[in-house]
Amino acid sequence: MSIHILPPQLVNQIAAGEVIERPASIVKELLENCFDAQATQITIHIEQGGLRLIRVCDDGVGIEKDDLPLALSRHATSKIANLDDLEHVTSMGFRGEALASISSVAKLTLISRVENSSHGWSVCSDGAEQFFDIQPAPHPQGTTVEVCDLFYNTPARRKFLKSDKTEFGHIETVVKRMALSRFALGFTLFHHQKEVLKLAPALDLVQQEQRVAAICSPDFINNALHLDFEISGLALRGWISVPTFSRSQTDMQFFYVNGRFVKDKTVAHAIKQAYSDVLFHGRHAVFILYLTLNPTEVDVNAHPAKLEVRFRESRAVHDFMVSCVKRALGNVRPTIVSYGELPARSESEFESTQNFPPRYPQQSLNLTEPQIYQTLYSQPNENKKTFDANPNYMVLGYAVSHLHGIYIVAETATGMVLVDTHAAHERITFERLKQQYADGKIATQSLLLPIKITVTEAEAELAENAEEFFAQLGFELNRIAPETLLLRTQPALLQNSDGEQLVRDVLADLAEHEESYRIQTEYNDVLAKMACYGSVRAHRILTQDEMNALLRELEQTERGGQCNHGRPTWIALSTQDLDKFFLRGQ
Repeated sequence: MSIHILPPQLVNQIAAGEVIERPASIVKELLENCFDAQATQITIHIEQGGLRLIRVCDDGVGIEKDDLPLALSRHATSKIANLDDLEHVTSMGFRGEALASISSVAKLTLISRVENSSHGWSVCSDGAEQFFDIQPAPHPQGTTVEVCDLFYNTPARRKFLKSDKTEFGHIETVVKRMALSRFALGFTLFHHQKEVLKLAPALDLVQQEQRVAAICSPDFINNALHLDFEISGLALRGWISVPTFSRSQTDMQFFYVNGRFVKDKTVAHAIKQAYSDVLFHGRHAVFILYLTLNPTEVDVNAHPAKLEVRFRESRAVHDFMVSCVKRALGNVRPTIVSYGELPARSESEFESTQNFPPRYPQQSLNLTEPQIYQTLYSQPNENKKTFDANPNYMVLGYAVSHLHGIYIVAETATGMVLVDTHAAHERITFERLKQQYADGKIATQSLLLPIKITVTEAEAELAENAEEFFAQLGFELNRIAPETLLLRTQPALLQNSDGEQLVRDVLADLAEHEESYRIQTEYNDVLAKMACYGSVRAHRILTQDEMNALLRELEQTERGGQCNHGRPTWIALSTQDLDKFFLRGQ
């Protein structure tokens, strides 16, 4: 069989198979072109789920008449010129094959007008990259790309598409995802001439949160923490959900690297690690995060559809993200309220009408349940003056009752708080145990019979190089043969764990991520069980002093908003909420 050169249209159709999976893929490519064209407003018209029509219009800089044929030719781009440019890519597109690939599987018309031009110019393409007929056309400044009859010449591809409704759903998802990456741009989406989505430019944090709420629901933004961290050339900004707001799947996780939406294993692992001891098993966090770093530190040319990237220093990125998210979650505290926030009453009026009992200073709790509240407050009346002078002193209020021996009812300056006693004390105890364990030397236990572990030669070399890492975590692991390891010692705290399986899991993590948190996770699981068993049980009636001690500890505890299993430890109801229940003022 002789070797021959493939015709350009077939070459483009093969390339299209890598990047154009469905109509939504085309919308993504065209929107990226709009971003690079410095557009401020983008309008998308869709007919029949994108099979009959995809029209994307922008008000960007436009394309010169003489460049229109090149824009439709494969491997023609204005965004890079040499390898050095490829290593510093800041644009969304750079391969110069999107329009050529699209035109090979659909009927494409490109209309564009640049600044100071009296009119625009139009050109059509069938992917053959020849016989371009450029015609004058009325058009405002910017570009319109019209794609009709998708896969008309490749019917086999068309058979794999779903219903119009399903395909439009994918398009809408792409538009929303892209809208979260460019807050300064306005987006309008039509389907069958009906406006489905309209997003005005969001230029400040309030407007950005309004866009997030419109795309991801108001519930998310009402249960989100805003992040803004920067260190050593890495910046992480965006929003993450509080642990009590989670989902059963990862459909509301958005991550952007230098403005580009990507799916990355390093990032997924970092987020999972950061939420490891505050989220229910099988639940997933919701987040919109933006990582910014030097373009030379990330390879964006790692995937045909540009959905994956490679970090030059993936471990540094991973650790940075874990640290940022953990810090944000750890800083969650009950909202501080003051008398000044009550519009209807002055401080003196509030104090006289509420007749609060004496307030108490912070009190440390012991670890074991029978002794938790052994040391109670002394001379409480002396502290009343101190609290009245500082109304922010007690955020969770003053304990009024222990309802059913389960819930603490506390009165606050703006309403009331309900606290799950066991969940709250469990978190307090868990955080203290983790700190005590981190401050102390790891107790180890020699195995009566060392365990031989058969592994691959590559795993054995990995284990040999990581001997010090294992030793720091309480494991004595030695390589005794090219494919054999010997486990002699493991942490006493993990004496009931499967040491061999733990070693294998850690090696798998090291091979993929260059580090492992398996052992730390095992530690945390054991400490969480200890905290659970050592925390106050339901139906144990607490005194008022004991309840207030618990409230003061909870106010100072990291991740105090949820227990070790992800359940909330407390909820607040304002006086306005209570008034609504009873229709007061209506």
